[in-house]
Amino acid sequence: MTATATATTATATARQPAWGITLPLPGLTVDRHRFLVERLPDLGYGDVWSAEGGGTDAFTPLAATAAWSPRLRIATGVVPVHTRGPAVLAQTAATLAQLAPGRVLLGIGASVPAHVTDINGIPFDEPFKRTRDVLRFLTAALRGEHVAGDFDTFSIAGYRLPHPPAAPVKVILGALRPGMLRLAFAEGDGAITNLLRARDLPRVLDAVGPQPPGKELVVKVFVCPTEDTAYARRTARPFLAWILNREPYRKFHQWLGNGDLLAETHRRWADGDHAGARRALPDELVDALFLHGSPEQCHEQILRYRQPGVTAIQLYVSPPPETPAHHPHLLDTLARLGPAAR
Repeated sequence: MTATATATTATATARQPAWGITLPLPGLTVDRHRFLVERLPDLGYGDVWSAEGGGTDAFTPLAATAAWSPRLRIATGVVPVHTRGPAVLAQTAATLAQLAPGRVLLGIGASVPAHVTDINGIPFDEPFKRTRDVLRFLTAALRGEHVAGDFDTFSIAGYRLPHPPAAPVKVILGALRPGMLRLAFAEGDGAITNLLRARDLPRVLDAVGPQPPGKELVVKVFVCPTEDTAYARRTARPFLAWILNREPYRKFHQWLGNGDLLAETHRRWADGDHAGARRALPDELVDALFLHGSPEQCHEQILRYRQPGVTAIQLYVSPPPETPAHHPHLLDTLARLGPAAR
């Protein structure tokens, strides 16, 4: 372990990381999650997370969760900074905080052009500066301050939340590489990182450095709890080929030292051979980025991400066909997969 990572270990919070589930689960509409949300605390889960790209919006599942459970923290991981105005983001977070005081974590991020430009028609301009500017706006607005003036990527005539949150709302950044990670911890409440192997995590921790108390480092982990390896890989490859060929993730894995493993999939994707790019993903990388096996085997693999400095583990669970989306089977799988598993 590097000296910086050792320092991170020494200063990291002593508490065990929270575990959370990303909603909605694939194949299950939001209205069908109440039975699950109500039981999650009993299974050891402390968070419900949502994300926003081309499917469900990020905030409706969290509002429903707040209505269904008074014990869960609700968190976005992440909302793109280009697709909503800064004041709308502040208003939405403050409104959620009225439903779940002290239990809201707002994760924002640059996202990718496919989610910003391709489906919303919004230019994907200066993603780092836009993220920094929105973070600065939100930090001030959620404290109840009057915000006015010129930022690098937008100007605000003047805005103040009429009902700022009584309890703080943490604002974290989707962060992959050192620049965004430094911003997340210097000006925000921490970061959420995504799509990396457990063995790659120390490099992120090293870039973060010593973490002040109260900061968050969230790791998003993808899981398909099935012993059918062929099915798990078949499920994971289209998503992984798509996301790993987005520029932020391509550069992330180059920084992590995985460039050689991904060189062939990048070449084929650039040539327009998307099917070939999926096939070119090495099995070893597919297996490490989208965990699979029995729920107990997945649990053991997830524990490898429970490294000093990590404050929360966000699970994206893709239930296999042998886990029907009705109460006993799904709850049993999540119980065996999650933090209360023995």
